[in-house]
Formats: sequence, structure tokens, C-alpha cells
Amino acid sequence: MLYVNICVCVVLMLVWSYLFIKTYQLDGYNIKIFINNIFELRLAYGDKNKLVFTKRMIRFLFIYSLLIIGIFFLLNYFIENIYLLILDCAIAFLLTPIFITLTHYILLPFEILIKKYYISKAKRKLAKLDIIKIGITGSYGKTSTKNFLAAMLEKEYKVCTTPKNFNTEMGVTRTILENLDDHDVFIAEMGAKQKGDIEFLAKLVKPCYGIITTIGEQHIETFKTLKNIEETKNELPKNIPEDGIMVFNGDSSSTYKLYKNYTGEKYLANHKGGFSYADNIEITSDGSEFDLILGENKTRVKTKLLGKCNIDNIVSASTLAFLLGIKLEDIKSAINFLKPPPHRLEVLKNNYSTIIDDSYNSNFIGASEAMDVLSKFKGVKIVVTPGLVEMGEKQSELNFKLGALVADVADYFIIMNDVNKNYLLSGAISHNFPRDKIFFASTRKKQKEILQLISIKGCVILFENDLPDNYK
Repeated sequence: MLYVNICVCVVLMLVWSYLFIKTYQLDGYNIKIFINNIFELRLAYGDKNKLVFTKRMIRFLFIYSLLIIGIFFLLNYFIENIYLLILDCAIAFLLTPIFITLTHYILLPFEILIKKYYISKAKRKLAKLDIIKIGITGSYGKTSTKNFLAAMLEKEYKVCTTPKNFNTEMGVTRTILENLDDHDVFIAEMGAKQKGDIEFLAKLVKPCYGIITTIGEQHIETFKTLKNIEETKNELPKNIPEDGIMVFNGDSSSTYKLYKNYTGEKYLANHKGGFSYADNIEITSDGSEFDLILGENKTRVKTKLLGKCNIDNIVSASTLAFLLGIKLEDIKSAINFLKPPPHRLEVLKNNYSTIIDDSYNSNFIGASEAMDVLSKFKGVKIVVTPGLVEMGEKQSELNFKLGALVADVADYFIIMNDVNKNYLLSGAISHNFPRDKIFFASTRKKQKEILQLISIKGCVILFENDLPDNYK
């Protein structure tokens, strides 16, 4: 009977722990962020992201299960009073975050050793390769710029890039070990949530070339100030060798500041006083057309991509591609066939409506650009968004502004989840948006029902941002 009770308790505990463990994984195994989300009751309650059984997660679950078995063995062995046992089991369930934290620290030394082993292995592999190494960082546009640059360089080189948004230390390490082979070029996207992250990646990859895209208040909740973000992004140029080259997006004031302070070989993009920029820009619902200026060279280019942000990223990528010897005609050809990364101003058309999927965008600059893109389309316009998160003390202000932007463009507004509901609503109403055209949806099912109610043939639906499971 003892072992039956233990098995029942352990199974129930593991089922109960699922949301907590998934939240822990979604938080990147960062115990500080996990604890903060627990205190704010932000659990991964939805099915948008599922628990991924990586090797690390399997190790975690093994140790966690042993810990839970031990706890319930002691409870069942020493407590005979059934009511007291139920009470103690209930307390054990409430202490789940503590058990997860304890398991984290039990495994931490082992995980550090594993991480060091793979990073050291990746460094040794890179050191043996005679290839062009490029680092790309910034707050916004890293993935797009990386993909655009790869498409241009592939006209002359065999290129390996970090896939999707693999921009962490282990994401880059894994790419080096698993994907990098007989390539001529390696492009590493470099992300950061705290100071030192870019410096670590730069010392791992040791790029000779770098691009800094737009810098803004992304992850301001963890960085605290824009100055901290600027200093973190500046860790890339600080680690570029003397014979290396840096490209800076001059359309961003913070990036322009880093350009001014950089003493190595540098090129300013997206600035009419700089080396490269786009001129005579025309943006329609079918795409963009502009004059691409690269030094003394000028050519008219077309792309199916929408938005000024994409044009900026194209110009930045074109600049480095040109400096690496890609012909202007090849750059122009690559631009013509560029595709947006999935879920970033991706236009999907069917016989009934047009979908603008911008669900991977999570910043105010990108959201503003998405509203401008939406304004280029004809037909009834519907915006679906939960707003922006991780904006720190500016969260209310930026979501209020976003609501106002939606009001200036859209005919209907569907607000998802509760986290920014009041800010978005107030912003829309402040710009005289009709209250009866604003809807709230707490689930995807409800969202679908509302869309079926208000959508008509020829309508345009913009999906702006998509919060992770630990936001309601």
C-alpha cells in the first residue's frame, strides 16, 4: 500500500508540475526569470508552446523525479494520519517552484561543465577553419538582415547561418558543431538579454565583419535602460579586429551613436550622409521599389518585401555584401527574390482575405511599421494583437501609443489576452476609435469566432505579436 500511495502522489505531482517545468524551459532555464514569473503568476498555461524533451530537459526530469519520489516516500513512510498526510501532500504541491529551483541548482555544476565542453569544442572547430566570419546584432532586424545577407553572399560563396533565431551561446555553438562544414562564410546572429552576452558570442565566433541593426528598447525589462542596451550591442565592434569592418544602421539614433564612437574601418548605412542608403522609395501593397545607393553606385531595385524596416535591413545587408565583393547586379537579383522570414510582415493571400503575419514582432518600432504597411492595403482592415511585453516601466506608455496607431489605420480591433488590455483600449479610444468595433478575446477559439463575425471578402487581417504561454 505504501508504494501504491507513493506512485499515485508522484504521478499527480509530475502532472501538476508540467506548467511550472514548461515555464522554466520557456524562460531559457534562467532561474531568476522563472522565479519572477512565478511571483507574477505568469505560467505557461497554453498549448502554443509545448515542453521540448531536449537532453537537458530529460536530465532535469530525471533528477526532479528522484527528488519527488524521495519526498513522498518520507511523507508516506513517517506519517500515518491520513488527514495530516493529505495536508503535507498539499503543501508539497504548493512548494513545486522550490523543488524546481532545488533541482536546477543540483544540476547547475553539471550543466556548466557540459556547456563549457561544447563551447570549447566549437572554438577548436572554428579555429581550424579559414572562413569569413560575420556577426550581426541589434535590437530589431537581426534575423532578416542575416537572411538577406546570406541570399546575397550565396551568389559567390557557400554560406552557413545560425538557423531561425538561434542567437544564444548554445544556439550558436550548436550551429557550429552541427551545421558548419565546407562553407566559405559563417554568419552568426547574436542576441542578448543582459550585458556580456554579445561579448561572449563575439569571443566565441571571432568575426572579422559585423553589422549592427536598429537599437531600441527591446528587453528593457531586463536591461533596465537604453544605455545598457547600447553598451551591450557595442560589445560586437569592440571585439572586431583592427583589419575588420563594421556596418552600422544610421537610421537608428543609438546605432548612429556607436558608429560615431567606433575608430575602426566603418560604413554608415541608411543615412544620406553615409556610404549607403535607399532613395526614391515607393511602397505599395505588392512590395517596395527604391534606388539603392552603394558608394558611387546606384541601381533601382524591387522587392516583394513590405515596410521601411525591411528596406533598412536590405541596405545594411547590401553594404556588407558589396564590401565582400558581390557584384551590384547580383545584389539586385538577390533583392528581387528575397522572402520575409516567417511571421515577420509575411503576406499570405487567399480568395477571401489577405493575412499580414507579423506575429514574431515584439517591439514598438516594428509595430509602427506594420501599421504603416497595413495602411497601404485596400479593404476592411482588422488588427489582432496582445500588445507588447518586456517593456519595463514604458509598457503602459508604448501600448497606449500602439492602441492609438491601430485606431488611425484599422476598422476593427481585437485585443488578445489581459496583460495590456486597458492600455491598448485607452489608446484606441483616445483617437476616437468606435468602442463597438473593439473586441476582446482571451483564447484563440474566441478570436476565431470574432473574426468570423466581422470579416468580409477582401478584408485585410494583421496579426501583430504573439505572446508566449506565460502571458495571459
